[in-house]
Amino acid sequence: MSDHAAEEDALQLGLVRMQQAMAASGARAIVVLEGRDTAGKDGTIKRVTEHLSVRNTRVVALPKPSDRERSQWYFQRYVAHLPAAGELVIFNRSWYNRAGVEVVNGFSTPAEQARFLADVPGFEAMLVESGIALVKLWLDISKEEQAERLERRRTDPLKALKVSALDAVAQDKWDDYTAARDAMLTRTHIPLAPWICVRADNKKRARRNVIRHLLRTLAPAEVAAEVKAPKPEVLFPFEMAALEDGRLAR
Repeated sequence: MSDHAAEEDALQLGLVRMQQAMAASGARAIVVLEGRDTAGKDGTIKRVTEHLSVRNTRVVALPKPSDRERSQWYFQRYVAHLPAAGELVIFNRSWYNRAGVEVVNGFSTPAEQARFLADVPGFEAMLVESGIALVKLWLDISKEEQAERLERRRTDPLKALKVSALDAVAQDKWDDYTAARDAMLTRTHIPLAPWICVRADNKKRARRNVIRHLLRTLAPAEVAAEVKAPKPEVLFPFEMAALEDGRLAR
């Protein structure tokens, strides 16, 4: 067995032990998974949840809001999916739609977007202060890698269910998405709920480092102590310098 294969087995066992500890203690955790189109969110979630309990793990990927939901407080439909004791909830895209997709494609007003950026730090502080562990991950890829992945989506019948209407504009609006990402990370990276950035051009390496981070963040000390630290060239806390020094794609 290769070193990578042995580590991946150990990481999967670590996730199981983490969830066993959460179930025993009643801990609650949220993972917010964001990133550019084709950044690997689905594959990352599949690897994280592969051996976890379906009773204690929920993946939330909400569709376009209904007219009724659009009339509600913006965070309301997300609050309904927050974890109870012993649960891990992974948001495959989240309330941060308002800071990304909605900004670039005009799905909400500038006033609504500004209100979101002002409100979200307080909302997340309330979650953390209530005892919920919150991990926010931004998966970042290069423009060239995204183009290759979009082409594979278009030509591989097995990827047909991943194709969306927004794929067509992902490359054309690359710069707009970059500006939206920069504003989101800058405005919503707070001490209680920091952003963790993941360079995800290499999918397997990105997933491995994400799981390392989750275990070192959410698992009990005796489990976390057995896990290697994520590689800083792959996974790192957001900082302003990353917008200019090449760690985040331009």
